[in-house]
Amino acid sequence: MKRVLKILFVFTFVSILSLQGIWDNLAEASEGEEPTIRIGVVPSEESLSVGGVNDFSIKDKVTGEVLLTGSNNEVQVELAGSSVVKTNYRLQVAYSTSNAYIADWLQRAESFGYPTYIEEYNNGWRLLIGEFPADASFSVRTAFKNEIISRGLGASDAYWRLITTVEGESTIKISDGETAKTTTNSIQVISNDLVTINGKKYRGIAEVGFNSSGSLAGINELPIEEYLYGVVPRELPPVPYGELEAQKSQAIAARTYALSNMGKRGKDGYDLLPTTSDQVYGGYEAEHPISNGAVDGTRGIVATYEGKLITAVFNSTSGGFSANNEDVWSSEPVPYLRGVPDAQRGKAFEHVPSLEVFKNHSNSKSLRAAKEGDFEADWSKYHRWNFEWTAEEMSDVLSTSYNTKVGKVHEINVTERSSSGRVIEIEFVTENGTFYEYKDRIRTTLKYINASGNQASLLSTLFHIEPVINNQTKEVVGFKVYGGGWGHGVGLSQTGAVGMAEKGATFEEILKHYYQGIDLEDRY
Repeated sequence: MKRVLKILFVFTFVSILSLQGIWDNLAEASEGEEPTIRIGVVPSEESLSVGGVNDFSIKDKVTGEVLLTGSNNEVQVELAGSSVVKTNYRLQVAYSTSNAYIADWLQRAESFGYPTYIEEYNNGWRLLIGEFPADASFSVRTAFKNEIISRGLGASDAYWRLITTVEGESTIKISDGETAKTTTNSIQVISNDLVTINGKKYRGIAEVGFNSSGSLAGINELPIEEYLYGVVPRELPPVPYGELEAQKSQAIAARTYALSNMGKRGKDGYDLLPTTSDQVYGGYEAEHPISNGAVDGTRGIVATYEGKLITAVFNSTSGGFSANNEDVWSSEPVPYLRGVPDAQRGKAFEHVPSLEVFKNHSNSKSLRAAKEGDFEADWSKYHRWNFEWTAEEMSDVLSTSYNTKVGKVHEINVTERSSSGRVIEIEFVTENGTFYEYKDRIRTTLKYINASGNQASLLSTLFHIEPVINNQTKEVVGFKVYGGGWGHGVGLSQTGAVGMAEKGATFEEILKHYYQGIDLEDRY
């Protein structure tokens, strides 16, 4: 018989709006004071190294005990003993505040040999029974539910929940080659100078703790303004994009994004990742005097709409016209995330680049020759781009995307466009059926083949596609796409910001162009 009394993680479905409210509250709670932020620079590893460029000490985060000291070196940190993380379906059958009822239910349930689980909630207890793996079929779980009802241990309104539990304790081992220490708590590297994690230099504190899967996470905790020193130059490199007003607009967008997403990845022990999943963060070695100056020159300034921090999304290059958020993601329209032109030509649809504009552009970049790497560093190559698939390549691309053999591709039809010109529905008519894709997922379905021979996501959904016809046989022998921009296209266009700054626009003018109707506020 098995009874679990303590839960560490419970996964439930929470709406994006609810999460946004939580993050807004976290951000507003720190209003008037510069907050610290925690970045999972090494999200999940069995071992890593930490240290400092000068004198440092490694402390137990809970007890404060100094475990090791060092100077200008790193020590090894390993997962010495690991807890067991389990995610199972459990059937919730009741909620009660009666100790007598709970004791009777547990005795009856366990007399049949069922695993039981009770969860404290609102001055009472939730009663759950059974333990099925996350991939257990619905029919198996339904049969179990009917069995529980027949034995009087639950009613027809019982329902399944996915519950994640952690059993046992994980242990961290720290070793400098001569001395080794262990602890079940997180450890922190404290120094008056820079700290290091896996050889990379960071301001603030280095920490090693446990993530939700039970492995180790290397975390950099530091004041948010110092964090931005390592974000802005990675998101908008000062070389060659040294326009100060563009750098300032990037700093404010990055600050707003960070503050509005505090706690986003709290279950793993940190706030954000250092990648494009959140914001690219390069630590101390990424810093540059121009971007540092942009951060300092906008200290505490954030973008708000009706008093709330905005969702400050940004992208590399809009291709001439940015996107409405609902045209890219499955979300309700956001007033400040409206499509606008890169150039100051008005918002009318006729300013959206047409097929003729794409075809006739003299500097259109062939993606066939595009090397892998940092697209932002050579963004101008992708303001206009094109690519041509053979019939065989298109068949392979779609077969991979849909995980089935599609055979010959007869037609590719754009069935719906947004007001910003982006494709929001596309139809693939093939030998083995007709397939559809929508909004930003189109980019990961309609892949191109890069210079390394690998399939890569199409740069944007601002494109036109045509069949390539054999003049003699009149057969479709391939497809050609003409497009513009790189990224989802919503919010601030980073290269567009540079262009506006070159023409004399201030950071306020830039931000209020790409985020319609916003205000700029000083939060601390």
